[in-house]
Amino acid sequence: MDTTELLLHPVRLRVVHALAGDRELTTAQLCERMPDVPKVTMYRHVALLAGAGFLEVTGERRVRGTVERHYRLRQDRPVVDDDAATAMTPDDHRRGFAAAMAVLIAEFNAYLDRDDADPVADAVSYRQGTLWLSQDELAEMTAQLRAVLGPRLANRPAPGRAPYLLSPVHFPVGPRLPDDRPQGHSQVP
Repeated sequence: MDTTELLLHPVRLRVVHALAGDRELTTAQLCERMPDVPKVTMYRHVALLAGAGFLEVTGERRVRGTVERHYRLRQDRPVVDDDAATAMTPDDHRRGFAAAMAVLIAEFNAYLDRDDADPVADAVSYRQGTLWLSQDELAEMTAQLRAVLGPRLANRPAPGRAPYLLSPVHFPVGPRLPDDRPQGHSQVP
């Protein structure tokens, strides 16, 4: 199974997110984090990710006659980069987008189901807005977002830090307009 095919699944994407930041978790801990995923399904997806080289075993111990493994993301794991995304078909993009949205919905529901969920205190945000951008403006905005977010993506778990799922999505929502048409006002989401 290639990298794109492997990651275009909501449960596997959720496992990757759960292990971000050098976290080490057992399959049982992943099941606790995602109670909506049946245990047998979780074990199957963890095995697929480990077999494909995304996860590595960092420790094992015997628990009630079975072996409990701690997993983490491999630092040298394959990724879906710009080259892989360029090679994706429209159907691959549909499946990838659906998987990403399924992850957002599942993770948001899991958050709201927690006893300590407080969307206001946790600064939860899910806004949408329309930006009118030329290709150059889009490239500039993307570079600026990477400059702002890049250093934060390197953050590791630490006291006072909580994991936040950030999922920027942008795509044209209508036909491109000729350059001589009036440009609308930008809205910042």
